[in-house]
Amino acid sequence: MTFLTIVSFLAGLGFLILGAEWLVRGASRLAAKIGISPLVIGLTVVAFGTSSPEMAINIQSALAGQAGIALGNVVGSNIFNILVILGLSAVITPLVVHQHLLRLDVPLMIALSLLVYLFALDGLLSTLEGFVLFGGLIVYIVFLIRQSRQESAEIEQEYAQEYQKKADGGWRPWVVNLALVALGLGGLILGARWLVASAVQIARWLGLSELIIGLTIVAAGTSLPEVATSVAAALKGERDIAVGNAVGSNIFNLLSVLGLSSIIVPVGIPISEAALGFDIPVMTAVAVAALPIFFTGSRIDRWEGWLFLGYYVAYTAYLILEALQHDALQIFNTTMLGFVLPLTVVTLGIALWREPHVRRLFRQKTRS
Repeated sequence: MTFLTIVSFLAGLGFLILGAEWLVRGASRLAAKIGISPLVIGLTVVAFGTSSPEMAINIQSALAGQAGIALGNVVGSNIFNILVILGLSAVITPLVVHQHLLRLDVPLMIALSLLVYLFALDGLLSTLEGFVLFGGLIVYIVFLIRQSRQESAEIEQEYAQEYQKKADGGWRPWVVNLALVALGLGGLILGARWLVASAVQIARWLGLSELIIGLTIVAAGTSLPEVATSVAAALKGERDIAVGNAVGSNIFNLLSVLGLSSIIVPVGIPISEAALGFDIPVMTAVAVAALPIFFTGSRIDRWEGWLFLGYYVAYTAYLILEALQHDALQIFNTTMLGFVLPLTVVTLGIALWREPHVRRLFRQKTRS
């Protein structure tokens, strides 16, 4: 590995982040100019934009035959989004969970994680399975747009008219925003190419598999737009955005990024035994484990945020110890399985058991 490899990796990461920012900004403004409301823009353009680094990496990796990076990027990003992004946001400020997330998005994230695990059991995400996932994305977007229009048609119309007025400015804004979209796409393509090529070289130099590099460095790097969005939202007190961004990104990663990647590659995406035996189950377990935390008081407290962050550190430590076949791996496994995980289950169980009593007491005090 040379100094140029490190520079190429950092430059690729930078182009991915800038490309996503330019693409979201230009596309959002163009959508506003033709009268699309901010709510619909957020559900579609921004959601696709924050997942565009993962998409660019996956397409580039899959076409280049680096299936480990392609799969590891999605699985690692989904683990990172829940454990790190939600954890860090909750540490900054306790996060209020909207009922819409509890009723639809979190259960959908769990169901999709289980579906991907079932698809992966035969060792391949086929083209047909990719069409199933991508078709689910279309249904999901149509459902969100129709529901949002039914619930707030008047508000959306008001926003659309307001943004339409702001959009009037002749031909120059069109040119500028089209240029931003073009620059964004170009940055994503170039950044993905450089980052994937350098990540493969780094993996070989460290003696690590492409899957581990995808699960850690690449996944964390491509999740930076989500990190910035959620942390900024938490600092501003916009807690719904902080939570919805992480959960929504996971849904889009599974339906859009993984689905489209499986469609583009003629033979589908092969699933390694390591991913099938550990990483995909961890992704699914993280999604399932998030459900009781979401239900406890409809908020994520700081201690739960620290719990999320601690588990991500443990997950990353396991990947490194396992890759190096370190002597401490057995002690680490024994500690996690015999003490940490059972303690977490008991703690969450008590929180769930106490929740109905806390709500009943709160209603009694409110009535009195």
